[in-house]
Amino acid sequence: MADLHHKNHKNHKNRENRENRENPQNPENPENLVNAAVHHEHSDVNIRAILGFGGALFAVAVAVHVLIYALFGYFDSREGVQRPAEYPLAASQGHREPPEPRLQTDPRQDLADMRAKEDEQLQSYGWVDKNAGIVRIPIDAAMKLTLERGLPSRQEATR
Repeated sequence: MADLHHKNHKNHKNRENRENRENPQNPENPENLVNAAVHHEHSDVNIRAILGFGGALFAVAVAVHVLIYALFGYFDSREGVQRPAEYPLAASQGHREPPEPRLQTDPRQDLADMRAKEDEQLQSYGWVDKNAGIVRIPIDAAMKLTLERGLPSRQEATR
């Protein structure tokens, strides 16, 4: 019951507020909120100064871009005229090679030369150690000898 009384009291207050707002004498009435003496100020924003500042900013930006373009053109022309570097210590030394081991100047050719040398050794006869009587023979000849003689094997112990 108390709940019902509370709801009725709320509805009654809402109805009173609505009626008061709709009353033409009430200052909260939306029709009474218009005040002819209040308007916006014309002196708040100086449009001419803002446009002048924007124009000056644009002009400075264009000038900076033109100056940078000219500066890079100057740098490019200076770079086109290359003078050889003259270092006093290097001039007195002449042309001198660095100590061993040096970097390869043509690694592909070096690899081809190394493989050709290895192939020549694998396909030819020659001494490995003349004092010990050790020789090298071509791979094909070594394979034929191995087939003829067979692989060495262990001797079985007699029991």
